[in-house]
Amino acid sequence: MKRKRISTYISEWIVMSSLWLLLAPACVMAQETVNVPLTDEEWKETPLYQGIYIGADIYGLASKAFGSDITSAEVSAEVNLKNRFYPIVEIGYGSTNTTNDETDIHYKTSAPYFRVGMSYNVFYKKPYLPGEFLVGLRYGFTSFSYDVAAPSMTDPTWGAPTIPFSYSGEKSNASWLELSIGLKSNVYKNFYMGLALRYRSRISMKKNENTEPWYIPGYGKNKSTNIGVTYTLVYKLPF
Repeated sequence: MKRKRISTYISEWIVMSSLWLLLAPACVMAQETVNVPLTDEEWKETPLYQGIYIGADIYGLASKAFGSDITSAEVSAEVNLKNRFYPIVEIGYGSTNTTNDETDIHYKTSAPYFRVGMSYNVFYKKPYLPGEFLVGLRYGFTSFSYDVAAPSMTDPTWGAPTIPFSYSGEKSNASWLELSIGLKSNVYKNFYMGLALRYRSRISMKKNENTEPWYIPGYGKNKSTNIGVTYTLVYKLPF
């Protein structure tokens, strides 16, 4: 448990440091250029298609190295429309194989998930900035199976026999909505870094007769709401 508390502090430090790395170039370059936003007429003349971005979230992989019970890997593809609207598809794979230190309950699952949605660039009229301030909405879904096992229970009245608690291959699915807010900054030519905070609200989840999931791939721990972080390396395709 001590290791997990330390890892939490380290993860928070990484997030704050990354946020500074994203903000610093934007602040410096903004000071070196003329801060003249586009007029409505100038923005209307901006071509609709502004490029395709391919991204990979590394936060889910890095958190495992710092002691997290959960691992995830995720890629995304988004289209830039007039530097304002960004339709996006995110596909990932989440897994966990852990035992609770206090209850000795073991839980295991791994499955793919996907999200679709749209981001909105608040700074769409400020092309002098080397980055974007994005707010967005996503719909997520996953279908998965899980194993759960716990120490055998003893009948409180008769004392015996013991009752085993072990279920394998329990099938479930879940859907949710995500509100995203974050930054994406140009660091070198066609390369970008993105950092976003995700507020997730569960829409549906299939329960089983004797169990329910502890972790939902792509969503996180099974709660009515959840908060997550993504730290994404992004490449803008050269066409």
